[in-house]
Amino acid sequence: MIQAADPEVIVIGGGPAGATTATLLADRGRRVRLYERERFPRYHVGESLIPETFGVLDRLGMVPKLRRSPFVEKRSVQFVSDQGKLSEPFYFADYKPHESSQTWQVTRQEFDQMMLDNAREHGVDVREGVRVIDVVFEGDRAVGVRVADDAGEESVVRAAVVVDAAGQSGILLDRLGLREWDPVLKKAAIWTYWRGAVRDTGRDAGATIVMQTQGKVGWFWYIPLQDDIVSVGVVAPFDHLFKNRATKNPEAIYFEEVARCPGVQPRIVAAERCGPFRIAKEYSYRSQRIAGDGWVLVGDAFGFLDPLYSSGMLLALASGGMAADAIDDALAAGDTSAARLGSWGPTYIAGLERVRKLICGFYDGLNFGQLVRRHGELKPLITDVLIGDVFKPEIDRLWPPMEAMLAESL
Repeated sequence: MIQAADPEVIVIGGGPAGATTATLLADRGRRVRLYERERFPRYHVGESLIPETFGVLDRLGMVPKLRRSPFVEKRSVQFVSDQGKLSEPFYFADYKPHESSQTWQVTRQEFDQMMLDNAREHGVDVREGVRVIDVVFEGDRAVGVRVADDAGEESVVRAAVVVDAAGQSGILLDRLGLREWDPVLKKAAIWTYWRGAVRDTGRDAGATIVMQTQGKVGWFWYIPLQDDIVSVGVVAPFDHLFKNRATKNPEAIYFEEVARCPGVQPRIVAAERCGPFRIAKEYSYRSQRIAGDGWVLVGDAFGFLDPLYSSGMLLALASGGMAADAIDDALAAGDTSAARLGSWGPTYIAGLERVRKLICGFYDGLNFGQLVRRHGELKPLITDVLIGDVFKPEIDRLWPPMEAMLAESL
């Protein structure tokens, strides 16, 4: 039985997905408690915001804070071929003139801290340094969590709904055996940070640049951050990066890939590395379910997608927003069943799948320039995916011509 002092909703994890869900529910007058095992700020990768994050950020009251922040303004994305040839930039405002067409490249330590502080300001009971040991079930229904504080003292806290927003190490994915690794996107990444790397100017100063490696085996991201720092990472098939090499050293592998990427070489040649080399292996996965009786998965706790189009933060914020609306409706109706709590799932998963299809097209060697030249009417839809406007069925017009071009190249 939920007592008056108990929260209605418990959120596990204080990252963007958890902070979004908690904040929007608190705005609806719900009693929300958020548990975060670490104490912020803490490091996290995933620095690029795409335009369609604007709507949720606006709901959260974050836009004015971002405008006052030191974060680099982002207005476009650009691609560089494996031969070093630059594409025409995709300027967001050219296709959707709106204040959302200028977004930001964020340092996640600072951005996530801002989001968590914002949750507190909106009435969320945020408790850092508290580890959720397990989700408590009665039968198939989640009824609360078991937590341990800094001193190791354990207790059980009950709630009508438990939201797992604990990222890739989320509790419910593995406890319930829900994780399914992507059978195609078996990729890995190595990344670090550089100070004094080449930065573009004017309208292009904050652009995300995607640079292919020779043979189109992999690609580098190039994301300019504040304080003259640039995030630079390589993504490629896991086997390519970590098997059949003379070395297992991530630094050596990173520079072997730099040597195979004419786009990135001149940009970092005179720069100074200012961070360690970090690794993520075989990281694309999805849960079989988005909700159950009394529980919901959001953000990376539901699934993670290859970062090619910088969709990670969009998916975190969008899932948090959609889940918050469904949870509030479920509580109002007195029905916290899987069907009610997961009612947003089909729309969200369809959007995620649209991004995945365009990612797979990129890896299959699709020439987007040729696709646009042959089907000029599709360029706005490609741009929609790049800005994150993916939760609409019109995007599906892309697939027949894209698949036809890929078939021609076989």
